[in-house]
Amino acid sequence: MDCANCANLMEEAANKIDGVKNAVVNFMTLKMQVEFDEGANAKEVMTRVLAECKKIEPDCEIYF
Repeated sequence: MDCANCANLMEEAANKIDGVKNAVVNFMTLKMQVEFDEGANAKEVMTRVLAECKKIEPDCEIYF
């Protein structure tokens, strides 16, 4: 992430995705924590989260 605003945009985008209960991005540590809705397929949800985050920060990677 290049800036705190990008981190905020990524957090907002992740929180709009079905299956995400709560997503929080910490710009200082460059990490995102994602809590899933009960019964959500974490791999499918994270694939969508990554796709949305790459629209904001094309070189981001998500590991889970």
